[in-house]
Amino acid sequence: MSMLVRFLVRPRSPRSARSWVIVLAAVFAVLQLANVNGRDTPDTKNYLSYALSLGGASKQEAAARTIEYACAGKASLARRNQSVNVAHFHGPSPTRRVMEECRRNESRGESRRLRAGETAGHTVPFMPPRFMRIFEVRPGYPALLVPFITVLGVKWGIWTSSVLITVAGGVLAFLVLRTLRAPTGTALTGQALFYVLPCGTTAMRPMTEGLLLTLTLAALWGCALVLEGRAARAGIWLAGGSLAALFTVKHSQALFLGLCLAGACAVIGVRRKRLTGPLRTLAVVAGSGAVATVLLARLLHYPSESESLQDLLTGHFSRPDRIHPWPEFLHLELGFWVEWLRRQFWEPLFLTAVVAAAWGALRRRPAFGGFLLAAAFTGVLNQAGHPDINIWGNRLIVLLWLLPVLGLPLLLEEAVRPRELTSGGTVPGPARRDTDIPEVAR
Repeated sequence: MSMLVRFLVRPRSPRSARSWVIVLAAVFAVLQLANVNGRDTPDTKNYLSYALSLGGASKQEAAARTIEYACAGKASLARRNQSVNVAHFHGPSPTRRVMEECRRNESRGESRRLRAGETAGHTVPFMPPRFMRIFEVRPGYPALLVPFITVLGVKWGIWTSSVLITVAGGVLAFLVLRTLRAPTGTALTGQALFYVLPCGTTAMRPMTEGLLLTLTLAALWGCALVLEGRAARAGIWLAGGSLAALFTVKHSQALFLGLCLAGACAVIGVRRKRLTGPLRTLAVVAGSGAVATVLLARLLHYPSESESLQDLLTGHFSRPDRIHPWPEFLHLELGFWVEWLRRQFWEPLFLTAVVAAAWGALRRRPAFGGFLLAAAFTGVLNQAGHPDINIWGNRLIVLLWLLPVLGLPLLLEEAVRPRELTSGGTVPGPARRDTDIPEVAR
């Protein structure tokens, strides 16, 4: 225990800090080789076909390569599951059978829609056009995939891009904490937590959530730079740029984050009885980002909230539209959160981590704690817009895990300081502005 405490609080050189950041990232990347296939979800087909289309593939080619990737994942999972099945582990490999069945099932609806002339847009019509329109307005993630799948192929291109996105998220967690003058060990703990908590697992999935997490952390780094008064202008540009990038990935997240960050600025202003300087500029940028998101989405005719509501209530438009969707939605919303809380109370690790992290952040860094709570709350808003208890892995609320990623290290920092004092260590104080952030964070 004493060795851990010394590691967490002992001052380190910039070179040492950079080395540990690289080591953690490298270890995480190597561990991901255990699961190259089988990470995809139904949404992955839409993003992958979009990326292949952007890369110049025809609809038929994009459909074939996307189906091959999705079916290879299912076959890999089937083979691995059989190898540990006590009744069938000695049977023949199911790989060929699963591949053939998957190809038939996936090709049936897509081929029919292509023959019917549903060739508009970039995505392959695996689902009805109204549903596919939701993915058509999210070019950010497919555009990022294009160079990877072009150079490395679909399988390794998707895996490599997922690793880099997730590694970047962990590095950003480290940078945020170091900008807040947390000890190097504490910042490395935040990086490690990003990798081992569900946010790391979700970020590795070939979906938009990894980019949402990474861009939200980039915005939080900008907020930290503004609060600490060093490179405030860069922090404002970083936050604004993150909101702009989020619009291309998932515009609802850009709206939520802009509103929440602007609200956090307002709360800080009320608490300080004024809002001046870079913090006021940050509030203007965040609020303007939210307004711009709404206006631009209307101008580009993006699917509205009512369309999203119908998608939820009709099972991706497989049933007729609801005549009175809002009462049904509110009824479902209430039922969802009652059931969600019941499950969390049954296994309270998540809620315990969130509450402890919020306490640590607000106690150790009150102003930044407000920004962290605001960013994490976007996960709650995202989930509230899709109250479906069957969506895999609580991925819609995954942004709430950013609270433990950044808040728990700050709580740990407070816990080890009494030991540090009694052991004769040096308490990290407000070091000089040009030296208190390691080179990797500058």
